[in-house]
Amino acid sequence: MRAGFPLARKGMVIGLLGGSFDPAHRGHVHITREALKRMGLDRVWWLVSPGNPLKARGPAPLSDRMARARALMRDPRVAVTDLETRLGTRFTAETLERLQAIYPGVRFVWLMGADNLGQFHRWERWEDILHMVPVGVLARPGWGVRGRMSKAARIYGGDLVDRGKILRRKRAPAWCFVNLPMDGSSSTAIRASGAWRR
Repeated sequence: MRAGFPLARKGMVIGLLGGSFDPAHRGHVHITREALKRMGLDRVWWLVSPGNPLKARGPAPLSDRMARARALMRDPRVAVTDLETRLGTRFTAETLERLQAIYPGVRFVWLMGADNLGQFHRWERWEDILHMVPVGVLARPGWGVRGRMSKAARIYGGDLVDRGKILRRKRAPAWCFVNLPMDGSSSTAIRASGAWRR
């Protein structure tokens, strides 16, 4: 395995939680632990991205975001990674293609909050993503109904499965919406407060 890349064995099911993590917060930790439990995942990899193509403003330096994420997410089943930087990919679809080539026999599940489902149709090659890997959508405050009414949810409504643990065995396209106790933490609010820089 390449240096700096997490280990994975054939047959593992690994959840991928991508984002700028600017900064990582307890809401990320909460949905990660819930995904591990409710979807029966073997591991979750946080993909701390170099930047977000949908945001005009660039994030804090990657080294700062990685350090905060690693300090916050302390679970042996979770790897905090800079894989997109190492792979040189900018968009999720590219990242998934590369990971599937590097890790043959490993099943990946893309994880996202319901807030991201609401804008998923704006992602580069979003339909390709849905045809590459199953997608686990985790409830976020204020996004339950809006996420389920999004363009992606409407178009792929026939591929919705009713339980998270079924998702790990499904072929794409398949997705689930997991209701869970809410955590209202927000990277935007934390950045606005300046608290994580102190």
